[in-house]
Amino acid sequence: MITVALSPFRHRNTPCVALKFRYNFALKEYLKLLDGVQWTSTHRCFYVPYTEAKVLEVKEYLKAGGYGIAGEDPDLKAELAALGVTERFKLPKITKEKTVLLERYLEFLKGKRYSASTVSVYATFIKDFLRFYVEKAPELFDGQDVRIFVEWTVRELDYSISTHRQLVSAFKHFAYFYPLCRIDPESLVRPKKDRILPRVLSMEEVLRLLEVTRNLKHKTILALLYSAGLRVGELIDLELKHFDFDRRQLHIQRAKGRKDRYACIAESIFPLLKMYYEGYRPKKYFIENPKGGKYSSESIRSFLKQSCTLAGIQKRVTPHTLRHSYATHLLESGTDLRLIQTLLGHSKPETTMIYTHVSTQQLQEVKSPLDLALRQAAYRDKKETKLGLSLPNERDNRDKS
Repeated sequence: MITVALSPFRHRNTPCVALKFRYNFALKEYLKLLDGVQWTSTHRCFYVPYTEAKVLEVKEYLKAGGYGIAGEDPDLKAELAALGVTERFKLPKITKEKTVLLERYLEFLKGKRYSASTVSVYATFIKDFLRFYVEKAPELFDGQDVRIFVEWTVRELDYSISTHRQLVSAFKHFAYFYPLCRIDPESLVRPKKDRILPRVLSMEEVLRLLEVTRNLKHKTILALLYSAGLRVGELIDLELKHFDFDRRQLHIQRAKGRKDRYACIAESIFPLLKMYYEGYRPKKYFIENPKGGKYSSESIRSFLKQSCTLAGIQKRVTPHTLRHSYATHLLESGTDLRLIQTLLGHSKPETTMIYTHVSTQQLQEVKSPLDLALRQAAYRDKKETKLGLSLPNERDNRDKS
């Protein structure tokens, strides 16, 4: 019997339970169907936020699927206490009345044609809000309630700036959807974005990464991500019909912001693509899982991490790092910024401008004032020796001490 080990740990200052097991595709897909199961790239495991009820649900779910618990039934509450972690919060169940309100909010978001992921994220935020104020009538919600809830999530759930911004957006939409409440959407302010420069691999690191990746499917995935600057979701959604080899183009459909665009197929990967197709014979999606459906982004992140280790790359690399590298390398090779914006599918040029801050070409052309000062001093003294700074030898140091 395939077993799963339940192990307590702290994730984002929240008590959680890791679900660890030897890789098994069927088990992985089975766990993903259970409400509340999440994946953490930091700890490289599936997990659920800890509550006694959720742990019991996980155990029953595994038992129903024919899976077992590794070792003796662990006392997770005691282990968490030993780690200095206690159950910090437990929201009550949502009422039937508010469940109906939440479902109507979902339909409202779908009517605005938001992506499935956006609808899911916004709905989760509002569901927690409705549970947080379980005793309060929805028509009595006001800005003060929103402020208190947002402060609670930032403090207790350790929300990042980007998640905080999404949370405020969810409330703005809720206020427009439910005008009977007293929440003023115009008074809700999102925090400013962090200005974090993207991580970028050098061309040599990209080539080394591809070289050490021996699996044909994995190599094809990494080559496509980098050579066309694709988002991982765009790669997963690629179908066979989206390839136009005569024009060396990929038709990216319904990408971020519901925008279509064309990306270039590098001629150098034509043989690799042909070899992959002949070896795997995908039927609909270009990259398919063994059962024929879409490939998972978690699998890509997993083997990418392994390839980085083999390539000796110490940076934290994600599939999006390859997209950042593609854009930066285009800019360094002299490609016009407007064209890069089109190739990446950015709506605003300001988004693409971030790559001007990570491009090394212009930085290498900048001369430090220290170099200039040394050159001027050497010219005045008519010295022909190599410029540079040196320390006195050890003997001189001893004489002066």
